Amino acid sequence: MPEPHDNEKQYTFAQKVWIVCGIFAFVVIFLLLFEATFNVIILIFASVLIACYFRGISSFIENKTGWNPAVTLTISIGGTVLIFAGIFWLAGATISNEAERIGDALPAMVEEVKGLLDDSDLGQEGIEKVEEWRDSGKFGSYLSRLFSSTFGYLGDFIIIIVIGIFFTASPNLYLNGIVQLVPPRNRDTAEDVLEKLATGLKKWLAGRFLAMLAVFILTSIGLSILGVPMWFTLALIAGLLNFIPNFGPILASIPAILIALSISPTTAAIVAGLYLVVQLLESGIINPLAQNKLVKIPPALIIISQLFVGAITGIWGIILATPIVLIIIIIVRELYVKPMNERGKTA
Repeated sequence: MPEPHDNEKQYTFAQKVWIVCGIFAFVVIFLLLFEATFNVIILIFASVLIACYFRGISSFIENKTGWNPAVTLTISIGGTVLIFAGIFWLAGATISNEAERIGDALPAMVEEVKGLLDDSDLGQEGIEKVEEWRDSGKFGSYLSRLFSSTFGYLGDFIIIIVIGIFFTASPNLYLNGIVQLVPPRNRDTAEDVLEKLATGLKKWLAGRFLAMLAVFILTSIGLSILGVPMWFTLALIAGLLNFIPNFGPILASIPAILIALSISPTTAAIVAGLYLVVQLLESGIINPLAQNKLVKIPPALIIISQLFVGAITGIWGIILATPIVLIIIIIVRELYVKPMNERGKTA
């Protein structure tokens, strides 16, 4: 009677070594390609967000009026262009003049802050640490990496707008193309996940714009009451930078505090408190209401994702880290968590 033999192929030690080396080389090549192309992927993702924005407004108008989608999409794109053109036409000169004044005044204000810090031992120690970091060359390399861009900022912006227009004009063409890459038995699931991703991004964008508007209004009211010069431009900066969670509000508060410091240290402290209160209202009340029924992202996860993605792609990664995390959470929830829960209920 013939002895049963093992169907598994036996590898020699040398073959196993070559297999491990091959797997390691594949992983390294994949990571290198991923790093090299991630900047481009970020730009494409920004284009997707623009398409979601235009499509979201179009869907809202269509649901309220019942008009043809082509008409509502034209209103969405044309209305956005007209609104921004009107803002720049009405307030462009004021914003430009005040921005120039802020730029001219900031160096003197920074020197004034340094003078105030020199009066204390803790302030002197902080200044020495900052100067050591700046003189070491790490500060310049960090800034150059942070504010680097793939094709230059103008090139990046043009690419984002052009691709975003194509995505806006015919999203089904690209969505169907992605679905066709999935095995037939899983295409229904893929369509469902893509629909949830689009809905999630639209809701997230709507929430961010509402929060930005609220921050602009609250900040402008507070700064105007305090009599801070150039309050309109400072409030506009606060509203725009609020699109970037965590780091945006901090960056927006710096010029306002420096300008307030030129009035008095007390005014600077009040302005700092104003920005803190506005952010507490935004994060505790406005944002939860605006992001109703949307996936909740832990704040620590947002910061970690901004540091991680920002280290790879610079400023674009910091700006777009939150929607990237939102997409990952939705995909994991729909493809892993829900199936696991359903299998647990049927077991």
